[in-house]
Amino acid sequence: MLNNGHNVIATSRSSKNLKEAFNAPLNSLLPIEVDLESEESIALAVIKGIEHFGQIDCLVNNAGYGLLGGIEEASKKEVQQNFDVNVFGLLNVTRAVLPYMRKAGTGHIFNLSSVFGLIAGAGWGIYCATKFAVEGLSEALQQEVQPFGVKVTIIEPGYFRTSFLESGSIITPQKAIDDYSALTEIKRSHLEDITGTQIGDPVKAAQVIFNTAALPEPPLRLLLGSDALHYASYKVSLLQQEIEANKEITLSTDFVL
Repeated sequence: MLNNGHNVIATSRSSKNLKEAFNAPLNSLLPIEVDLESEESIALAVIKGIEHFGQIDCLVNNAGYGLLGGIEEASKKEVQQNFDVNVFGLLNVTRAVLPYMRKAGTGHIFNLSSVFGLIAGAGWGIYCATKFAVEGLSEALQQEVQPFGVKVTIIEPGYFRTSFLESGSIITPQKAIDDYSALTEIKRSHLEDITGTQIGDPVKAAQVIFNTAALPEPPLRLLLGSDALHYASYKVSLLQQEIEANKEITLSTDFVL
């Protein structure tokens, strides 16, 4: 976006790291240190951004991390922290920005979900639950803010060659349970084998998001990657099969008129 002459408010746990990563003039880039678990920190960041640039046209909620392990293995604290960042952080940022977008009568919110917000897999239950939550609140949000000229798009990537599977973006439960031996292999393969071999190109993904922001009628959901298409199509097929197989039971619970 900076290369195309746009202004960027970039938030992270470290504004110093942001400055080093972007290496852009401060009149175009506003790096802000934000604690996503603090509504006060989020509100102050939004106010700074508005004061600096005058308005916020697009919001990209991209913060999040993975909790890779069994549902029984995950402690209450580990689960809560994953939801605090992946769901409540996104929700709090969105609620802080929306008053300005409503007043302006325009805006576009991009919520980074995952194809695993549509289909869940062993070892990813808690992470998938956070993304399922993002899917639900985003779908409702799109209907609520449409009258104000604000758009919502859910980005659903597959595996992209980013640092998500390393550098602190993935944690595993502190107390593993030996009985879940299959999960041990899932953890190992993600942390050792898949890293660096993901099919998705993050540069292309960023360009797609940028292009989508310019669309007059953007999609609510946007799958990214051939693997995402495969997983999502499989989930749709499963749903259709189960709906059809159980249709008689489903219809049997209505009052007889």
